[in-house]
Amino acid sequence: MITRRSLLAAAAAVPLGTGAPVRTARLTLPAPTGPHRIGAVTRQVAGHGRELTVSIWYPARDIRRHPVAPWLPAAPLRALLESVGLPVGVAAPLTAGHEGAPAAAGCLPAVVFSHGAGGHRSETTIVVQELASHGYVVVTVDHPFDSYGELPDGRLTVPDDDVSITPWDHAHDIRVVLDGLKHLAAGVGATIDPHRIGMFGWSKGATATALVMNTDRRVRAGLSFDGPMQSQPPVAAVDRPFMLMTAEFTEDTEDTEDTEDSGVAEFLALPHGWQLDVHVDGALHGSLCDQQWLIPQLPINADDLPGWLGTLAPAQAVRIQQAYPLAFFDQHLRGRRQRLLEGPSRAFPAVLFT
Repeated sequence: MITRRSLLAAAAAVPLGTGAPVRTARLTLPAPTGPHRIGAVTRQVAGHGRELTVSIWYPARDIRRHPVAPWLPAAPLRALLESVGLPVGVAAPLTAGHEGAPAAAGCLPAVVFSHGAGGHRSETTIVVQELASHGYVVVTVDHPFDSYGELPDGRLTVPDDDVSITPWDHAHDIRVVLDGLKHLAAGVGATIDPHRIGMFGWSKGATATALVMNTDRRVRAGLSFDGPMQSQPPVAAVDRPFMLMTAEFTEDTEDTEDTEDSGVAEFLALPHGWQLDVHVDGALHGSLCDQQWLIPQLPINADDLPGWLGTLAPAQAVRIQQAYPLAFFDQHLRGRRQRLLEGPSRAFPAVLFT
């Protein structure tokens, strides 16, 4: 099982160029494409002895006088950069979410997100704000001892390598969030439809998505971003819609001296409900989160970028991240047929249907 595949997990091995002083610069995120403005708030959720920090993203009816939320607060961003030996003179991007903005009316579908090992709840903000801009309530979760974050009192939280956090721990955290989902949404003035709840995750969080669907029928549709699909007890069959978007952890990845068995082949061999497996050609593990867009903005030698990004262009990665998750949840939570899920598209030549 992977242990640390967060936004900048491999950066310590990458040369930083000339060594010249780096001026503080603010990173950027691409804008979402949906018609709705976005609100965002951060809350604490307690359960099973673990204090969870969550963010709630939602369509907003008025964003005036509400400041935009940063991708990560300054302290955890600094800790993340320092932990991998990168200069700290970089400001987090500003998101499309406006802190505390009043929610739009309507009974809305909801999606929850689980991050990867040693990651954080903001690592797929491109996808999260895309869904919110199209009318979803999205709840993202920091998993204690496995994430970079900041508590309301200002205390910094970082991954603890001495604490074993498994995909099952992520799954248990998500079930706690599901228990309080109605209350969390109501706290920002939003109403969610309990019969239209989905989940997605990246890496370890993708494995947790399948585990939640194995144990909790409240989640009606699940999406995996390059999940290894391995855990103990193992992942079982999913009888509701489940989609895999793969990069490095594919059906063909086998356990060797240099790679881990993805577990994907065994998972796909199980009897499932509606299922789709697509491979993003040229992508690396981090290509299915914000890393693909943010890494080129960092002071890294251009010659080293292929080792970070593969051959998938960042702009194409963003379009894939915006289009396919939205199509999946629109089809299975809103009942809207999506031709994008029925076969290859000329607009997305890197997406291969397996």
